[in-house]
Amino acid sequence: MNSRRNNGNRSNDSNKKTFKGKKGAPGKPVGDNKVRARDKRRYIDYKDKLKKGDPLPSFNDDEVRLNKYLSNAGVCSRREADVLIKTGVVTVNGNIVTEMGFKVKPEDIVKYDGESINAEKKRYVLLNKPKGFITTMDDPMGRRTVMTLVKKACRERVYPVGRLDKETTGLLLFTNDGDLAKKLTHPKHKASKMYHVELNKKVMPGDLLKLVSGVDMEDGTSRFDKAEFASVDDPKQIGVELHSGKNRIVRRTFEALGYKVVKLDRVMFAGLTKKDLPRGTYRHLGEKEIAFLRMK
Repeated sequence: MNSRRNNGNRSNDSNKKTFKGKKGAPGKPVGDNKVRARDKRRYIDYKDKLKKGDPLPSFNDDEVRLNKYLSNAGVCSRREADVLIKTGVVTVNGNIVTEMGFKVKPEDIVKYDGESINAEKKRYVLLNKPKGFITTMDDPMGRRTVMTLVKKACRERVYPVGRLDKETTGLLLFTNDGDLAKKLTHPKHKASKMYHVELNKKVMPGDLLKLVSGVDMEDGTSRFDKAEFASVDDPKQIGVELHSGKNRIVRRTFEALGYKVVKLDRVMFAGLTKKDLPRGTYRHLGEKEIAFLRMK
């Protein structure tokens, strides 16, 4: 599903409108009467949060300022670290460092007051997961895991935030920032998720209302924040937004209403989108995106 809703492109014939089809497919002309009928439906709008042209971050330089290193290790704040450095209680590779702005390499040995410090750099990796991979660190049965897709992303060991089942595609965040991971999965601060769902049959408008008002399940009532048609001319495609982190909640909720999910794609997670991220690839989050997640 495109991350934006289809926009009408008016042709020379003023009595018809042309809607863009799937990528690579020709536009499909639709008569005015049909368009007016479609207008009665509501269509979910997947807007990119990042501005077009925003540069992706580069991680070629693994050096970090000493005050930031101390702060990352939880010793103190950066401002307080500057004071410690000036007083000469911090050493790097056995040498006292009092220089402001001194940079530390990953292999350097840093000590504060004689005690070694290990400040692993925080990493945030966003993957557009393909089908056929399970969300786990390793699998005793030898099945393909999402970890094989991000193993070259960084030296640090990162972990998936939440999970997507084997047949579900879309956004999956990895990080070694335990505090942020807990925040994004905590019941009180659960991140918003948006999915593009393709069903085995046409969805009745009344069932969209049920998805929002609540569907009774074995483990409680399932409620989506939003449930709207995601295609102009295909009522089998639905866009849903929710905060619930229950296992397979989207598939199970539609099954409770008599539908079978054919395709399920997570197009947004905690405000992050699939912009410029092809299926099976990953990218590192930028500083603005990280700050945005921490403010949630």
